[in-house]
Amino acid sequence: MNIAVFASGSGSNFQALVEACRDQNDFNFVLLFSDYPQAYALERANKLGIPSLAASPKDFNSRDEYEEFLLRKMEDYQVDYILLAGYMRIIGQDLLEAYPDRILNIHPSLLPAFPGRHGIADAYRAGVKETGVTVHLVDQGIDTGRILKQAKVLIEQGETLADLEEKIHQVEHQLYPQVVKEYLKGVE
Repeated sequence: MNIAVFASGSGSNFQALVEACRDQNDFNFVLLFSDYPQAYALERANKLGIPSLAASPKDFNSRDEYEEFLLRKMEDYQVDYILLAGYMRIIGQDLLEAYPDRILNIHPSLLPAFPGRHGIADAYRAGVKETGVTVHLVDQGIDTGRILKQAKVLIEQGETLADLEEKIHQVEHQLYPQVVKEYLKGVE
């Protein structure tokens, strides 16, 4: 099956996915897409030998035009599944309809708590004793899709936000590939 990964930033989850799934003969990472042309994820894709593409929504006349572009590219690469790995945009209706239950996302909190762009910082500032990581299917809401799996992360007394971010990323790099393998194997 052909997999595209969407990322907006450094791409550490993208790299973790590719490296962890290399042993899966039927998983073919065909594209890394970024909405941010300077994203380090593009460099990671180059080093991993995976085709990459970047296009900013600002380069299009409308959100619909941007979504149509993405849909055409997914068709060009014959993409079966889309994995969001730090992609900081809401997926539009065109992609949702074209890929029902075939777009997965990783989020740095125990959803439904702390959805949105700043999940780690929001949990840290709220003073909760635990947060975590959630892998879920993408729907039209913001981090509201069906939860596939979660992992808890304790927030230790005296821990800094940077410490918590590092712990969350370590858990993400383990959990996301595990869930992707389980989910994609289960739908074959």
